[in-house]
Amino acid sequence: MAFNNAFERYKLGWKWSQDAYRELLKTTGGKERIAAYLATLALGSAERRRLTELIPAIHAEKTKFYSAFVAGGAIPLRDGVLRLAEEALAAGGKLAIASTTTPANVDALLQSAFGARGLSMFSVIACGDQVGRKKPAPDIYRLALASLRLAPDACIAFEDSVNGLRAAKAAGLATVITPSRWTAEEDFGGADLVLPSLEGLELPQL
Repeated sequence: MAFNNAFERYKLGWKWSQDAYRELLKTTGGKERIAAYLATLALGSAERRRLTELIPAIHAEKTKFYSAFVAGGAIPLRDGVLRLAEEALAAGGKLAIASTTTPANVDALLQSAFGARGLSMFSVIACGDQVGRKKPAPDIYRLALASLRLAPDACIAFEDSVNGLRAAKAAGLATVITPSRWTAEEDFGGADLVLPSLEGLELPQL
C-alpha cells in the first residue's frame, strides 16, 4: 500500500491494515485521511504539531509510490470501463472526471489505463484540491458540471463509495454505483442503479 510505504520512508512506525484503511476511506482525500488517523493517536502537542506540518510531505511521498504502482500496471481498469468510455465518445458524449485525488494520481491512472490518448478522452478533469470541500460535499461535481456547461440532468455519475454517491446526488446527478472491495459493505440506498461491475451495461440513447 502506497500510504504504508510513505510511512516507512518517514520512519513513522505507522502501518494501516486493510480493515483500518477501509474505515479510513470514510474520510475523503489522502491528506485528510492522514489527519484523521493522526487525530486518533495519543501524542504530545509538539509532536502532534510536527506531524501535522509533515502531512503534505507524507502525502506527496505516498503519491510517488502510488504513481509507480499504477505505471507498473498494479491498478488496472475495472471491467467494462474502457468499453463504456469508448462507446460514450463514439456516440458524441463527453467524459469528465470529478475526483478527490490529486492531478498526479489522475495523470498516472489515465496514462496506465488509456495510454497516450488518456488526457484527450476527457473534456474536464476536476480534482479535489480545486474546491473548498471534498466529497460528500457536491463541490467537485458542481465544478465539473460548470466546466462542461451542462445541466445535472444531462449527465450520469459513476461512483463506488457512499461519499461519492452523496456528492453526486447533492449535485443533482443520476448515479450508478459499482462497489469496490473497499466499499462493498457500504449502504448505497439512494443510488439510481447498483451493479457489481460496468461489464454489459448499455448506454442510454444520447
